[in-house]
Amino acid sequence: MRKYEIMIIIDSDVDERQVPGLVDKYLEIITKGGGTIESNEIWGRRRLAYDINKKSEGIYAVLKVTAESAVVQEMDRRMGIEEQIVRTKVLRIEEPRKSKDKDKDAKSEDVKSEDTKAAKPDGDKAAKPEDTDAVKSQD
Repeated sequence: MRKYEIMIIIDSDVDERQVPGLVDKYLEIITKGGGTIESNEIWGRRRLAYDINKKSEGIYAVLKVTAESAVVQEMDRRMGIEEQIVRTKVLRIEEPRKSKDKDKDAKSEDVKSEDTKAAKPDGDKAAKPEDTDAVKSQD
């Protein structure tokens, strides 16, 4: 199971008292699919950055869930059908890497930088194409 953050923008014509019931209807899909709800935040009425369906305001809700990807896809599909929901955005939250992986990445970067220094002939001077042509014509 993976962690997801889901942002929902609900039509501004919906009464704010109806929003928790609307959101809970879709959270049931997660719980029935074996997932868990970590948080359910309703941010309330906010101004949109640009008009969507000729509306300049929407009601925002942010959900943090842990579920299988198929369950989250089904919830997103059903929310896309709902007329009261204007937009949804599903983000998968990445697990932080372990410190061992970071050490490997740092070591590989050191090796790469040493390899590039060793690859250049005469320090920072690289052979120019003109110099190689002159050598070929002498043969």
